[in-house]
Amino acid sequence: MLAYLLKGLTLGFSAAASPGPLLAYFLAQSVKNGWRRTLPAALAPLLSDGPIILLVLLILTQTPAWLLRGLQIAGGLFLLYLAWGAFQTFRSADFSLSPTGEMAQRGLVEAALVNLLNPNPYLFWSLIGGPILLEGWRRSASLGASFLIGFYGTLIGGFAGFILLFATAGRLDARLGRLLSGLSALALFLFGLYQLWMGIALLTPGLFSALTLGGDPPAGPSHGLKRTVGSL
Repeated sequence: MLAYLLKGLTLGFSAAASPGPLLAYFLAQSVKNGWRRTLPAALAPLLSDGPIILLVLLILTQTPAWLLRGLQIAGGLFLLYLAWGAFQTFRSADFSLSPTGEMAQRGLVEAALVNLLNPNPYLFWSLIGGPILLEGWRRSASLGASFLIGFYGTLIGGFAGFILLFATAGRLDARLGRLLSGLSALALFLFGLYQLWMGIALLTPGLFSALTLGGDPPAGPSHGLKRTVGSL
């Protein structure tokens, strides 16, 4: 049991400390709304990962490619929407804490959506977490449970720590808070563009290959144009 618990603790800490859309979202919300309003959002994986784990286990730890493509495009658009909101906060420099508990509930839902529309959890549970969980569960339910407890214990604890850190740093100095708000907007924007670009590239691999690798274009009237694009 200890081995599975340690696996969960290690993987959970690694996931919490890895830069990504969810961490950028926590930065934006904690600087704007404070840690008390943002802290419930750290529980987002408990809402979003349940359907992901069930889906992955039902299809034998193999996520369909079309699902990842659609998730990347939808997630990219949603991240761009969140980036716009973070930019509005940066521009207005409004870090008031007047909103009530409604904002905390909204933050939890938004964080769950960010995670649900991010292909990384699907890849993690397909390639790493799913096989470990299945192996432990087949041997004993307690082994599978110990892995989940260790994983989500450090994952949620790590997210909560980052939220406290971001909020505290932003409140110490108004200029630092504005800087962190701007950085969060930029991070969300870049992650959104990346996910959108990768999703579109996977849907149109031929076009992506021609633009990035300069592959041989097919014969036809547009041959010269494609050769020019490929040589850029």
